[in-house]
Amino acid sequence: MRRERISSGTAFEDRVGYSRAVKIGDRVWVSGCAPIMPGDAEPPAGAYEQARVCLATIETSLQRLGASLDDVVRTRIYVTDARHIDEVGRAHGEAFATARPATTGVVTQLLDPRWLVEIEAEAVILPA
Repeated sequence: MRRERISSGTAFEDRVGYSRAVKIGDRVWVSGCAPIMPGDAEPPAGAYEQARVCLATIETSLQRLGASLDDVVRTRIYVTDARHIDEVGRAHGEAFATARPATTGVVTQLLDPRWLVEIEAEAVILPA
C-alpha cells in the first residue's frame, strides 16, 4: 500500500521528523494539533476557541487526504488543566456530533505555555 503524507509546512515537522497527517489505504492518522496561529500570533485565550482551532486543522488535514470529520473513529484530547475539558468537550461534540468517535482525555503539560489543548485524530474512510 502507498503511504501519503501531508505537511503543514512548519520547521518543527522537519526537526522532529513527522507529518501533519499520514494515509495508508483507508486509514488516516492526524498528528496532535495545537492552537497554532498564522505568523505565530497569540492563540485565542479560551479553551473552547483553542479547541476549535485544533479541530479546524484536523478537518483541513483530513480533507486533503480525502476524508472528513465523519470518518474519525478515535481522538485524543490533551488539556493543561482538567477544568478545560467542558469547553474543549463542547467544541469536540460540535465537530463530531455525527461520528461520535472513541476518545481519551489526558491532563498534561504542552510544548507551548500559551496552549490549553491539543487534539489528535484517527479516521477510517468508509466506502460511499
